[in-house]
Amino acid sequence: MFVTYAQNVNLIYPYMQVKIDTKEKFTVVTPLNEELTDNLAADWVKTCQTCLSAAQKDIVLNMSEVKSISAEGANLLFNTQQQFYESGASFVICCLQPDVEAFLDEAEVLEMLNITPTESEAWDILQMEAIERELLDDDHPETHI
Repeated sequence: MFVTYAQNVNLIYPYMQVKIDTKEKFTVVTPLNEELTDNLAADWVKTCQTCLSAAQKDIVLNMSEVKSISAEGANLLFNTQQQFYESGASFVICCLQPDVEAFLDEAEVLEMLNITPTESEAWDILQMEAIERELLDDDHPETHI
């Protein structure tokens, strides 16, 4: 499924284009814009946040098409990841382009993000985190009361 978001009809902005692929246990969100500006980043965060209320809360954010990201976009990545983990869901980023990875490293955000080189490895992380959550839930049965 492709989704296009209009920024503001009174202003001329590029549209956020994103591919959403819903799998059995997670969703892959792929921004299709090469540049992730402040406005576009805010739009894809909204797209990701809608997944928190879906049956498949876990997200793989495939950044293969993104060639540059703004400072606000980098902060939104980190904040969105934190929101997912606080909600008991996983948020894994994969397929970073070298320039985006370098920017995130320079912004001192890279080490705080859950990043894998490939989408397949991101799926593995999601599975491991789901198992970890199940084990933690089993260790604390009083939380199910």
